[in-house]
Amino acid sequence: MSEYKFIKWFEELGKGDVALVGGKGANLGEMTNAGIPVPPGFCVTAEAYKYFVENVKLEDGKTLQEWIMGVIAETNVDDSKQLQENTAKIRQKIIELPMLPEIAEEIEKAYKELSQRFNKDAVYVAVRSSATAEDLPEASFAGQQETYLDVYGVDDVIDKVKKCWASLWTARATFYRAKQGFDHSKVYLSAVVQKMVNSETSGVMFTANPVTNDRSEIMINAAWGLGEAVVSGSVSPDEYIVEKGTWRIKEKYIAKKEVMVVRNPETGKGTVYVKVADFLGPEYVEKQVLTEEQIIEVAKIGAKIEEHYGWPQDIEWAYDKDDGKLYIVQSRPITTLKEEVKTEEAKMTEEMKVLLKGLGASPGIGAGKVVIIFDASEIDKVKEGDVLVTTMTNPDMVPAMKRASAIVTDEGGRTCHAAIVSRELGIPAVVGTKEATKVLKDGMLVTVDGTRGVVYEGIVKSLVKKEEEKAEGGKVVVAGAPLVTATEVKVNVSMPEVAERAAATGADGVGLLRAEHMILGIGAHPIKFIREGKEDELVEKLVEGIRTVVEAFYPRRVWYRTLDAPTNEFRELPGGEEEPEERNPMLGWRGIRRGLDQPELLKAEFKAIKRLVDEGYDNIGVMLPLVSHPEQIRKAKEIALEVGLVPHKDVEWGVMIETPASALIIEDLIKEGIDFVSFGTNDLTQYTLAIDRDNERVFKLYDEKHPAVLKLIENVIKTCKKYGVETSICGQAGSDPKMVKLLVRLGIDSVSANPDAVELVRKTVAREEARLRLEAARKALFE
Repeated sequence: MSEYKFIKWFEELGKGDVALVGGKGANLGEMTNAGIPVPPGFCVTAEAYKYFVENVKLEDGKTLQEWIMGVIAETNVDDSKQLQENTAKIRQKIIELPMLPEIAEEIEKAYKELSQRFNKDAVYVAVRSSATAEDLPEASFAGQQETYLDVYGVDDVIDKVKKCWASLWTARATFYRAKQGFDHSKVYLSAVVQKMVNSETSGVMFTANPVTNDRSEIMINAAWGLGEAVVSGSVSPDEYIVEKGTWRIKEKYIAKKEVMVVRNPETGKGTVYVKVADFLGPEYVEKQVLTEEQIIEVAKIGAKIEEHYGWPQDIEWAYDKDDGKLYIVQSRPITTLKEEVKTEEAKMTEEMKVLLKGLGASPGIGAGKVVIIFDASEIDKVKEGDVLVTTMTNPDMVPAMKRASAIVTDEGGRTCHAAIVSRELGIPAVVGTKEATKVLKDGMLVTVDGTRGVVYEGIVKSLVKKEEEKAEGGKVVVAGAPLVTATEVKVNVSMPEVAERAAATGADGVGLLRAEHMILGIGAHPIKFIREGKEDELVEKLVEGIRTVVEAFYPRRVWYRTLDAPTNEFRELPGGEEEPEERNPMLGWRGIRRGLDQPELLKAEFKAIKRLVDEGYDNIGVMLPLVSHPEQIRKAKEIALEVGLVPHKDVEWGVMIETPASALIIEDLIKEGIDFVSFGTNDLTQYTLAIDRDNERVFKLYDEKHPAVLKLIENVIKTCKKYGVETSICGQAGSDPKMVKLLVRLGIDSVSANPDAVELVRKTVAREEARLRLEAARKALFE
């Protein structure tokens, strides 16, 4: 093996070789030498990539590396079009240049040697990229580079090695490195060439439960065919929970597996998606993927790998249909795991019967009698302390939600109506269970764990007792000066009833006061009130609700967002019969679009604001939702002036940035006259990524920190800084510490969080501001 200059076999590698073969290659070598069943293979080292780019000469005499660095030096990573074009040019150059003979000869020799181990002239292999900074806890590059499956023949291997090298220069990877402060010239890439497992079944395993952080549990996801379907999230896998040591299978969730990935049966190369029912048979769609023995075998191998590394692992595994053996394809540390070994609550839940699992959307424990409702006409069925179960809540169910001890829904993600309102009310909620209204029955007693997303059978006294003790403990007040940050930390408020609780968080103001619950809570469609001559009654209801909030926060500012209710939420109200039927209400007649089409409704809102201004409340701002054109700002101002409300004088005037359109034309919106903007990242992410945020099937792809979303936000903040317009965020991302860190670095003026997250967000802001000051001081010191 030592005759190779650019090749290292797995047997020659260990965890200390990250600089040579990247995290993926080093881990495969480490596991091979630890006796873990890893498919054999070799790495084309990072030295090979470095040698290639430094020794290939172009027509102008420059080396490929010099040319690449020149292109990058001229690239503004914040210019999406330029970034895409320039990185594509680099990738194309790497792919089209011939492989240097000295490297090609070694790859051919190693591939033949690997094939001979299986007594074949050629074998199917997987060619995976392994960046030299990849899989490190402080800089995870997972998913930034490429993997090629079912590669066959030496020419194909060499081609895929070059494509792996080229993938170092995708727009996404380049943008990520630039924003994380990595030196492009010092990040290399190794290509892992590994015998392809002809997977009958495959999946991923976490040797600590990633949902509960319970290190005594192993979570296994399994599906038919190649593991690509599970890793990419394109199939819902089976899920098994195994207890370490006893190897007891504690939980099993058998998913409906519609598709699978297989080697292309027509070409024999590459992979294709096929229907499970057609490829294996209809009975396999809902058949358990792994036998009990296989579940335990996979779990034991996972525990062995964790023991070797001394830290919980995220592992990809597969059973080979050719020999029936279990193989480990990849392992990396779980970098998101909290330090706690296991909470007392987790210990107490071990013997409990799980009825349902979903997304933990609002933390806490709630227990009571199940009451299933399907629309607002049934809300009177829900009494104080009941567990409200429904397909999905809407604003006219809020009175029932307030009475509930917990909420469980079939549909939705962590930014759906049920999730947002439950968090604000402080009520535990589990959403996206898919079948709560079928599995649970009226009158059943259940315990809902909104932190972990689990519904248990019966009243679990240990959990309820723990929750009561926590509540009785009250709020601990620590003596000392309050934490002051330059970046203001505000709070989101949906209902006037929670104003005092929200103000008690010490928030610097309200970054989002929603109109929906005040308007929809009046008992009828607001247009019905107006058409029946009851506009004064509607205005009075609004005045009462808004006054409760501005009074609780005075003199701290409160930004009131005008009505943004989709048609499906209005339709159930008395008088809502004329609401149009829309295929996708989230993309329909809502926000400022409705306000301008029904100016009498917008006028009523502005009359209420005018009344409060006349009463002396000078801490109100008006925020227009779903703006996508300057003309909408202009027309809204004209309606405000008709009722005597003067923008910029009586009230601050702002808009929500919720669409790519508003982010891209921010300069035009500013020129129309605005004092502030606030990012509605729930919608901005949804519209940018084309993902329905309330659809649990695709929610795993919903990412408010996606580079595209971040670039839109960064562009808006920079432009607003230029014109002196204040920036804030009121979407769910404002409660995420990781997102908050990024926003502080981008220079956002304020962050608005959910009430339960204000304290954590303020600490995050303070820490990040201190870090920025330290970095600036160090830079000044050493320059």
